[in-house]
Amino acid sequence: MAADAMNKRPLTITILSWLYIAVGVLSTAAHYAQFRTQKPVVNEFVWVTVFGVAAICAGVFMLRAKNWARWLALAWIAAHVVISALHPHMDLAVHSAMLILFAYVLFRRDARVFFNAA
Repeated sequence: MAADAMNKRPLTITILSWLYIAVGVLSTAAHYAQFRTQKPVVNEFVWVTVFGVAAICAGVFMLRAKNWARWLALAWIAAHVVISALHPHMDLAVHSAMLILFAYVLFRRDARVFFNAA
């Protein structure tokens, strides 16, 4: 019984995982729809696909307690911080705040126990 309680997925990880899946699917679909009306710049289609698949994979495999998936999730949002440095300052601030929040959620004690127990 105690082992089951230790391996229980934290609600914050469940929410964040589904958020990654939803953002991966919806943002990729939105970009593809935009590509129908605007021709993408060189390699934009590839990068949109890679980032979308990475977000979906991070979400799915975090639900399955794969430790590498939380690192992928952190790398994904960190990449968005770097990309947002090329956009208005508010984008950078929002993505930076999300990076801090996501890192906190992904590396809290209950999350570490969940990912390291698998």
